[in-house]
Amino acid sequence: MNPLIAHFRMMARYNRLANERLYDCCARLSDAERKKNRQAFFKSIHATLNHIMVGDRNWMNRFEGGVASSAPLDTILYDDFEELRAARVREDDRIERFAAGLSDQFLDGELAYVTNDGKSYRNPTPMLLAHLFNHETHHRGQVHDMLSRAGIATPVLDLPWVVAP
Repeated sequence: MNPLIAHFRMMARYNRLANERLYDCCARLSDAERKKNRQAFFKSIHATLNHIMVGDRNWMNRFEGGVASSAPLDTILYDDFEELRAARVREDDRIERFAAGLSDQFLDGELAYVTNDGKSYRNPTPMLLAHLFNHETHHRGQVHDMLSRAGIATPVLDLPWVVAP
């Protein structure tokens, strides 16, 4: 098997498991605490989790041949945490199914796309897939920090301890 395909499949699994751990911690907070402005880029834990979802859906739509949403990146897709959590599970399943079907042909290609601000780009698909997972990791780190500052014991999210505990 192409090592890059194996890598992206591992990252999809890591992504799902890390999200499960993070959402379990977020569930310990009240709705008001999750939505409290914590001076982060997307302000709150809840808004940051929604931003991750917006980004994932945009990239997955592009990867699957669709059109990304034109919704602003700070859109609150789900005001209710349990609805957001259920959507997260569905999106992580989608990402894992997509990774399971990756082919050398897809990874040898490029993807042309237009960003929310109307700029056109064309990049190699392996770089964009890496970005999908890097983007999630980056913002999970922000949520992890906000949880810590809120006094919640945070989960270990390091790759080796999540995918091979």
